Amino acid sequence: MSQTTDTTSLLSSDFMHRIEGMDILSRKILTGKLKGERRSKRRGQSVEFADYRNYVVGDDLRFIDWNIYARLERLFLKLFMEEEDLSLSIMIDTSASSDFGDPNKAIYMKKVAAALAYIGLVNYNRVSIAAITDTVAAETGNLRSRQKVPQMLAFLQNLEPQGGSFLAGACKRFALSHRTKGVCVILSDFFDKGGYENGLRYVAGGTYDLFAIQVLAPQEINPDLQGDLKLKDIEDGDLAEVSITGPLLKKYKENLNAYCSSLKEYVTRRGGTYLFTSTAVPFETLILNYLRERGLLG
Repeated sequence: MSQTTDTTSLLSSDFMHRIEGMDILSRKILTGKLKGERRSKRRGQSVEFADYRNYVVGDDLRFIDWNIYARLERLFLKLFMEEEDLSLSIMIDTSASSDFGDPNKAIYMKKVAAALAYIGLVNYNRVSIAAITDTVAAETGNLRSRQKVPQMLAFLQNLEPQGGSFLAGACKRFALSHRTKGVCVILSDFFDKGGYENGLRYVAGGTYDLFAIQVLAPQEINPDLQGDLKLKDIEDGDLAEVSITGPLLKKYKENLNAYCSSLKEYVTRRGGTYLFTSTAVPFETLILNYLRERGLLG
């Protein structure tokens, strides 16, 4: 797949304008190390006044409202709106098997990642993107603010699909270097001979609000094959000679449906959110409709 630094091929200015008012959502209470621009319903010590409550022994005396005490002779504590800092981590599968299909899976996942990262950056969230193969092949580090959008787009545009898949190794390395709470989005076909379970257990059901987005090409969902074929694994070169028949294609689809259902059950059972999409679905529809319905965007 040819690469270019023309980042407009990922997000058009018109689409960026359409998603400008969206934001990343999280079901978990997020507390970052940096003060962000995300207002929460919790109470803290920022500059925006929120409410009063009765003073109890042990409260910080600096926040007593002495004017109210002078009038009512009762102690009230001033409460202030605290700000939350949200962290968005995106793991995008760039193994060799992602470079397949029409529309191409790798390009599709890049566009989805670019849209999510853009929404995070314009809302002053901390955004990081990791390209995963059998390890973390490349990553942006923490990006923050609208000024980082060109850097984010260039990083994604220049990713080259290559290498094998080993989700366990990639997720383990990611989890060891990303210990703060936040939203974690994995974009992958999840086709891994080692299985997805060992990898997802590092990011599911704990620190992260996990969204697993499985992306398949139409040709993987409904293969248009027939006759005697020799199939070669694009990642490890394994060969298999098969005779494509109607019953075999039916069995393939049954196995694929079972695999996807098992992945969905694994993710949801551990508190994550699973979403399946074909690259035939416009990525704009995925962003504007499906990810809003599933609670990632608002």
